[in-house]
Amino acid sequence: MPTADLRRDHPGPWERATRHPFLLGVRDGTLAPGAFDTWLVQDAHYVADLLTFQARLLARAPRAAQAVLAAGAVALVEELDWFAELAGRRGLDLTAPRLPATTAYGELLRRLDGADVPAALTALWAVERVYLDAWTAAAPGAREYAEYVAHWTTPGFAAYVDGLAAAADALGGRHDDVVLAVLDAEVAFWDMALGDGAVPAIPPGPR
Repeated sequence: MPTADLRRDHPGPWERATRHPFLLGVRDGTLAPGAFDTWLVQDAHYVADLLTFQARLLARAPRAAQAVLAAGAVALVEELDWFAELAGRRGLDLTAPRLPATTAYGELLRRLDGADVPAALTALWAVERVYLDAWTAAAPGAREYAEYVAHWTTPGFAAYVDGLAAAADALGGRHDDVVLAVLDAEVAFWDMALGDGAVPAIPPGPR
């Protein structure tokens, strides 16, 4: 199933994940700096989990999908370096414990390690597509957040997401379950930064 259809067929969950109050607060400047800092620290944990997932997916992916996955893995390493630089600037402790939504998202990625490659690759596309859509919705961002919004909405990132879509589409299959699980995890992650401890239920396993 084309990835474009997965966005079209689930407008409600996609809207909740990409038009969250956290993002609206980034756009209009009403988000408290503490909430943003909480999110940054937890996102650094999440990016480390995503790198592990992506490296394992790269190792078992078909040859045609390896280039885009390898480029994405390198970008995640660079992102972790950027988080370390941010931590110094903003006085953040990147060793702070993971919050429940972060742990739940990491568990979802570990479950996806056991999924077949088409489902896992579609899930990775969903992770990155929803992230791009979310920050695009927050653009250009209030003055104090504009540099971060710009960082996550570059043409290079958009091209990478398109590359993941092409790789997933080439493998085919319908993977609504993993996409919906990713969208639920994204909503819980934004909620977490605003102090809502709710986390989504992880489905029994991707098909």
